Amino acid sequence: MGYLCIKKFQIPMLNLSAFKSQLDKLIHFPDNQSYLLAVSGGADSMVLAYCFKKSGIDFQVAHINYKLRGEDSDLDQKIVQDFCKKHHIKFHLYQVSEKDRKPEHSIQLWARELRYDFFKQVRKSESLEFLVTAHHLNDQLETFIINLSKAAGINGLSGIPANSNRILRPLLPFSKEEIYAFAKENQIEYREDLSNRKNDYLRNKIRNEVVPKLLETNDHFLDNFKKSSSYLNQARDFVQQQIGEIEKRCTLFNNPYKILSKDLLSRESNFVKFEILKKYGFDQEIEILKIFTAENGSLFLSGEYRLMVSYDELILIAKTDHSIPDQKDEEIALIEESHLSQNQTEINLENIMAIEEINKSFEWDFDARKLRFPLRLRRPKEGDEFYPSGFSGKKKVSKFFRDEKLSILARQKIWILADAENSVLGVIPFRQDRRYSGDENTGHILKIFNKK
Repeated sequence: MGYLCIKKFQIPMLNLSAFKSQLDKLIHFPDNQSYLLAVSGGADSMVLAYCFKKSGIDFQVAHINYKLRGEDSDLDQKIVQDFCKKHHIKFHLYQVSEKDRKPEHSIQLWARELRYDFFKQVRKSESLEFLVTAHHLNDQLETFIINLSKAAGINGLSGIPANSNRILRPLLPFSKEEIYAFAKENQIEYREDLSNRKNDYLRNKIRNEVVPKLLETNDHFLDNFKKSSSYLNQARDFVQQQIGEIEKRCTLFNNPYKILSKDLLSRESNFVKFEILKKYGFDQEIEILKIFTAENGSLFLSGEYRLMVSYDELILIAKTDHSIPDQKDEEIALIEESHLSQNQTEINLENIMAIEEINKSFEWDFDARKLRFPLRLRRPKEGDEFYPSGFSGKKKVSKFFRDEKLSILARQKIWILADAENSVLGVIPFRQDRRYSGDENTGHILKIFNKK
C-alpha cells in the first residue's frame, strides 16, 4: 500500500469504544437509527461493518461489483456476501453490465456516480436514514492535497465532512494504519484492491508517492494533520456562520423564492459574494462578476436555479418553482381616438378581464387633446420615465418602484398606460403623469379608473 509502515505504528486508537464515541458525536441516539453501509470488501469497509455488528446496531449492506478486475471483483463480492450471510444482514448487490456503458475515460467519476445512485435507491426503497461509508484519516489527507492543488478554498481544504447529506463517516478520525491493526487484532477478513497500487489516477499517485514522503518527515504527521483539519473545520464553520448573517442582512424576501439586495451584496468582498451565490449553483468567479455588472432583466442559469437581475435586486428562483412567470411583452389595446365620445369618455379597467390582477382603486382624468392615440396597456420596460402627479420633476419608473418598495412579484403585476409614442401616461394603479391630466378648462375628459 506504499505508505504503510507497520514497524512505526503505536497502540491503535481505533477500538469499539472509540468507534461508538465517534458515532455518538455524529448523530443523537445512533442505536435508534437505520443504516445502509457501503462495503467494498477492503479493510476499511469490513472493519466498519464489524464495528457496527459488534456495537449491536442494526444495518443493511450495499455492494457494487464493477466487473473491472475479473475474478478479483467476484471474490470481493463473495467476502462481503459471506459476512452478511453469516451475521444475517440484508445484502444489496449491484452488478455492472453492458447497459451501464462504462466510459473509456473518467472511470472513477463514472464509478462514483453509479454507486451513489445505487445507494440512494436502496436507502429510499428500504426507508433507511443514513448511508455510512468507510472514509478514514488517510483519505482525508489525500483529499486535502487534491483540493490544495485545485485552489479549492477553505471548504475544500476542510476535506471530507463526517456528517453531510445523510452520509456518515465514523472512521474519519482513524488512520489506515489503525484500521489494519484493528482488523488484525480482531481477525477480520478483507481483500486488498491491488489496482490501488497503480498510479493511473491522481488520488493513487498521491497515495503511493506523495503521502509516504510526507509521513517520513514527521512521526506525528497524521496526528498533526488531524488537528489542523479540525482547526480548518472550525474556521470553516465560523466563516459560514458569518456568511449566513451577511446573507440574512442582504435578503429582502425569502418565500417561496429569494430576493437579495444587489446593492448591499455588491458592497461585500468577492469572497462573500461567491460563498453566498455558490449555494445556488453559481460557482464560477467570472459569472459572479458578470451578475453584478449585468443590465436589468438579465437572466443567469445554474443547474437548479434561475437568477434574474431586477434593478437593484437579485431574484433566485428554483427551476421547479413556477410561481413567478418570466417577463412577457404583454400589450392590451385600450382606445382609439375615433372611440372618444363628445365631451367625456370613461374606461373602467375592471371590465377588462386580462388585467384582473389590479386590486387597487384609482381614478385618473386626462385632457384628451394632449394625448397621442391609440392608447394601450403594457408591462414596464427599461428606460421608462414619467412625471408623477404629486411630485416635482421627472422620475424613472424603476426608481419609482424602489421608492414604493415594491417586491418583484408586485412589479410583475404592474401595467403601464402608454400612448402611441410609447410615453408613460401613468403607472397603474399608483400615479398618472401630471403633464396629461385634465382640469376645469379641459374640453374633453378621458377618465380611466378602476373600482374595487
